Amino acid sequence: MPAYDFKCQACSTVFEVIRPLGKTENVVCPECAGATKRVFSPVGVVFKGSGFHNTDYRPKPPVESDSPAKSPDSTEGSTKKEPTPCSGTGSTACDSCPAAE
Repeated sequence: MPAYDFKCQACSTVFEVIRPLGKTENVVCPECAGATKRVFSPVGVVFKGSGFHNTDYRPKPPVESDSPAKSPDSTEGSTKKEPTPCSGTGSTACDSCPAAE
């Protein structure tokens, strides 16, 4: 059976009650017989390994290399390509493209 934490609204005593899931009767404080409210606390569960969103989709840390650092304004290794003219007209748009008009 699960254990539930309750807190007395009158004297602030926190205590634990073990009872079945479906039982919904009111719980009274064992110290002063006052009204109580259920206390919710985080569960001590840690998800480790693969198969969890937190581990599978986390951004990968940058890989450090042994080569010297390059300056950020370096254009070496850039993936930016110049557009090549097509259809021999010198235009970067093909004759069938809407941009050719």
